[in-house]
Amino acid sequence: MNTQGLNLFIVDDNALMVTGLRNYLHNRFGKDLRIFTFPSGESALKRVDETTNIVILDYFLGDEKGTDVLKSIKKINPKTEVIMLSSNEDMGVAIDSFRKGATDYVVKGDKAWKKITHIITDIITYPVRILVKEFGVSKFVAIFLLTFLTMGIAVAATMKFMDWNILTR
Repeated sequence: MNTQGLNLFIVDDNALMVTGLRNYLHNRFGKDLRIFTFPSGESALKRVDETTNIVILDYFLGDEKGTDVLKSIKKINPKTEVIMLSSNEDMGVAIDSFRKGATDYVVKGDKAWKKITHIITDIITYPVRILVKEFGVSKFVAIFLLTFLTMGIAVAATMKFMDWNILTR
């Protein structure tokens, strides 16, 4: 699975959990998924920008509330997909997270990392699924079209850059 160029943040104050999840995701998606870890919402918010694709955010961050961090992330980059991770099974907490912009809510436990992996895979493959669903093309044609489009954009940008450099000489 090509995940080149995706930035994923893990924000949790439990260092052991962060290390385990980071290693698990690295083994699942490979080195092209750039994973950054932060012990607090405050430290993560200093790095969130338009290139932040996915954030796995703990609901309880010591003195910080995860939903407050979530709102700040969404103000900085509304396109960032935020997966709330919590030991709290209260439906009200999950609903509050969704209202504030969470993509999903995962309860910590035996199957949490597997569920997170599934959510990330869905986020990554969303463009392919849209082409398949809306235009009825096969999965392989959709992948080809998206690859062709990406390469076309890269070639066009390179040519434009080269023309600009030639004109400025």
